[in-house]
Amino acid sequence: MPLSKTLIQNKKVFLAYNQFRKNIFQHLAPKESETILLLVPWLLSINHPDFPGYIPDLDKPFRVFDIEKNKEIKKREPAFKKQFKCYDQGSLLKYATEYCDILGVYTIGSIATISQTPHSDCDLWVCIDRAGFSDIQFDQLSQKVYLIKDWLDATLKMPVYFFISDITNIQRGNFGNVSDEGCGSTQKNVLKEEFYRTAVVICGKIPFWWVYFNPEKPQSYEEALREYMHPNFGQDDCVDLGDLLPIERSEYFGAALWQFNKALTHPLKSIIKMLLLVVQMELPPEALFCHRFRDLILGTGRDKSFIDPSMFTLDAVLAHYEKHHHPDFDFLKKCFYLRYEIKLMSKKMTIKERLSSELFKKYKLDRQILYELNRFQAWSFQTHQEFGVKILTLLLEMYKDISSMTKNVSGLIAPQDLTIIGRKLASSLARKEGKLPIMHKPVDAVNVPDLTFRFESRKWRVAPANDSAMTLVEHVDVVYCVAYLVWNDLFEAVNIRMVPNPTSVTIQEIINLAKKIREVFGSYNITAVDFQNFLQPEKITKILIVVDFEATRESAAGSNYRVIMENNWSEMFIKQFSATKKLMAFFEEEAALIQDVEKNYYIQRNILNYEKIIDRTRKAVARILSRGEL
Repeated sequence: MPLSKTLIQNKKVFLAYNQFRKNIFQHLAPKESETILLLVPWLLSINHPDFPGYIPDLDKPFRVFDIEKNKEIKKREPAFKKQFKCYDQGSLLKYATEYCDILGVYTIGSIATISQTPHSDCDLWVCIDRAGFSDIQFDQLSQKVYLIKDWLDATLKMPVYFFISDITNIQRGNFGNVSDEGCGSTQKNVLKEEFYRTAVVICGKIPFWWVYFNPEKPQSYEEALREYMHPNFGQDDCVDLGDLLPIERSEYFGAALWQFNKALTHPLKSIIKMLLLVVQMELPPEALFCHRFRDLILGTGRDKSFIDPSMFTLDAVLAHYEKHHHPDFDFLKKCFYLRYEIKLMSKKMTIKERLSSELFKKYKLDRQILYELNRFQAWSFQTHQEFGVKILTLLLEMYKDISSMTKNVSGLIAPQDLTIIGRKLASSLARKEGKLPIMHKPVDAVNVPDLTFRFESRKWRVAPANDSAMTLVEHVDVVYCVAYLVWNDLFEAVNIRMVPNPTSVTIQEIINLAKKIREVFGSYNITAVDFQNFLQPEKITKILIVVDFEATRESAAGSNYRVIMENNWSEMFIKQFSATKKLMAFFEEEAALIQDVEKNYYIQRNILNYEKIIDRTRKAVARILSRGEL
C-alpha cells in the first residue's frame, strides 16, 4: 500500500481513537475538559484585550495549526466571547498573511484515561519549531502561556502545566535537566515513549510516528518521512517528533530512580509507573510498549472498539507478574484498582467501570475484596498506614532489583540530577541522630483518629484513642512527640486527648506548643523544597527554642531546653539540653551552620518569669552568634 493511502487509513483510525480519549476526559471532568480541549487552543490563537493571554504590541499573531477548521471550537466561539463579555462581531480567528505557527497542543500522562482522578494534573506540550521564532516572538509566546496559566489556576480545580517544546529537541530526546516536573537527563526516550503511548492531540498536527506504519509493507521512519516531506506529496497535517529508538536499561534506570523519588509523596501513583518500568527493563530494548499499543489501536479501526492506555498498561504489567508468579501479585492488583479509583459493583457505574470491568474479570478480585477496596476512603488510620508501609517496602525491593540489574550506568545521568535525587531521597528516608522520621502514607488524605497522650514507664506514648495498642510515637520527651505529630501532619487540636498523669504537662500546653511548631515549620512537604536547595550544603534554616516546657508556674529560671531545627533539605531535628551552659556550647559549636537563621522562642505563658527567661535566652544566643539583638 502506498504511503499516501496508509496515512489516510491510519489517520482515520487515529482521529477516531483520539476522539475516544477526549470523550473519556469529558466524562471524567466536564468543565475542565471543555476549557482544556477547546478554550485553551483558541486562547493561544487569538490576541484580544478581553481575554487571558493578551499581549500588547504583539510582533506576530500565534495560530495553532488548522484551528480555524476545528468545527467544535468554531461552534463554541460565541460562548467563549460571551463568557468574557466580548461583543465583537464575527470570529476572532483572523490572521494576517504572516503568523507564528504552533504545530500542536498535546496532553501526556493520565489525562483522558481511566487513571485520571479528581487529583490529576494536566501537562500540556505546546509544540513549535523554535527555528521559526525570533527571540521576541518566543518570549511573547512564553508570556502568553504564563498569562493563560494564571487564569487557569484561578479558574480550574485541575492544575494545568504548560511545556513549550521545540520539535527539534523532542526529535533528539532532549528534555532538559532537573526541574519541578521531571528529571531531564533521566528521561530522554522513556519520556518520549510515554508521550507516544498516552498523548491526546488537543489541536494541531498528528504525530507522524502514529500514522506512517504499515505492517504489511514495513518502511523505516526515515524513509517514510522523506517521502512525506517531499514538496509533491501534498499533505502537511503531520508533525515530525522523531522516531523512537530502542531504550537501553540505563535509561530505564534513570526513569525508575526519578519515579522512586516521586514515590516519597505519591507512593500509590508512582508504584504503577515503577512496575511498568521494571517490566520494560526486562524486555529487549526494541520491544517498546508504545509500539505494541499503536499496533493494537490501528488494528481496531474497523469496529472502533479502542482500549484505554491505562488499561493497556494494567494488562501488560499484571500479565508479566502473573506469568512470573510474583508473591505480591494480589497486592499489585489492589494497587492498580485503588490508583485508578475504580469502584466495581457500586451503584453508580462510570466510564471507568465500563472500560475496566472485563480486565478485572481476567485478573479477578474476590467480591469481598472489591467491597473492602471500594471503602478505601473510610479505612482506619492504622489500615491506611499499614498499606502505605507495604507500598514503600515493595518500592524499596523494586529499587534494589533495578539497581542490581543496571550496575555501572549512573554515568549516563547528569551528576547534578543524581545529587538532587539522592539528597531528596535521604531527606525522606535517611536516619540521622535527632532527626524526626517521616510517616509514609499511601495517599495524601488519611483518616487521622483522635489521639491520646499517655505517660507510661517514664515515657510519653501517643496512640489512637480507639486503638490503644497501636503506638504512633513514643519518646521520653513529650516535645519530641508533639513535633513528630505536627511534622507528619497528624496533629489536630480538636482530636487530642490526655490520660491523667503525674507530670506538669497539660493538654492545653501541648496544643499551644503544636500551634507554635506549625506556625514556624508547617508540616513535612518535600515537594515544596526548591530543587536548588539540594545542590547546596546542608544548613539550618529555622530554629525554635522551647524553654522549660515541663516547668511549673513558679519556675524561676530557664534550665531545660529543646532546640527544634529545620534544614534546607526539609529535615527536622530536635535536641534537648538540661542546662543553659550546654545549650550555649551547642550554639557555639554549630555557629557556622546557623548564621542568619530564623530564630523563634517558646515558653509557657503562665510561667511567672516568662519575659525575663525569654529575654535572657535571646541575649545569650545572640551573644554566642555575635549577631546583636534578636
